[in-house]
Amino acid sequence: MGWLDGKVALITGGGSGIGRGTVGAFVNEGARVAVLEFSPAKAAGLRSELGAAVHVVEGDATLLADNERAVEETVGAFGKLDALITFPGIFDGQIPLLNMPGDKLSDAFDELFAVNVKSDVLSAKAALPHLLESGGNIIFTVSNAGFYPDGGGCLYTASKFAVRGLVTQLAYELAPKVRVNGVSPGGTRTEIRGVRSFGLDEPIYARMPPDVRLGQSNPLQLEGKPEDHAWAYVYLASNERARLVTGTILPTDGGLGVRGMRKPGGLL
Repeated sequence: MGWLDGKVALITGGGSGIGRGTVGAFVNEGARVAVLEFSPAKAAGLRSELGAAVHVVEGDATLLADNERAVEETVGAFGKLDALITFPGIFDGQIPLLNMPGDKLSDAFDELFAVNVKSDVLSAKAALPHLLESGGNIIFTVSNAGFYPDGGGCLYTASKFAVRGLVTQLAYELAPKVRVNGVSPGGTRTEIRGVRSFGLDEPIYARMPPDVRLGQSNPLQLEGKPEDHAWAYVYLASNERARLVTGTILPTDGGLGVRGMRKPGGLL
């Protein structure tokens, strides 16, 4: 018996990375899953790998009409909607403000905030009528950059603080009908791309030397994999197990909140 037996989830940006890992975990735990995915190639990959286990909708999460279509198709395919989980995101390359080109800064801001923040608002707006009906829940993806400096540049960090604000405000607005929580992953090798306005079209981690360990700065000295984070979403999506949890952001970052000043962990 799975933790999500009988549940229906819509996962935005579920074609790769932590989103893809979460799609797999939800399917394995008994959920019926729809995915809103921007990339046709990633959408095709989901259909090929998971077949009838998922309903894939190709569209842009930064557009309200595409979110509404994804919700309609989810309910049409599975009869209801219990959970919305959001993953769309792009990165600013950790470029310091001092080095950001002024003539591209406004466009970069609009591009990044549209994907990282506006998409979450629009997805929640589209899903809300059905979540109110089912007594469901929303899970936003934050980041360690939503809590600590140097997890991104000022644009990415500001966007993730904004998502923290969404969790807090919507958890208040939607109580007691809909639970709203977040997950805050640490550094994970995914296909997240950079801001095109800054010329960062390719996946950010493709630019990183293979010998760089993303986990070296956290106390557990572990680099997260998509499936490591997925279980936090599974827990929060389970009304039976997390029914008292709302307005909470669950960190899956290797313990950055207890990192020491002299060294990451006491036994190192």
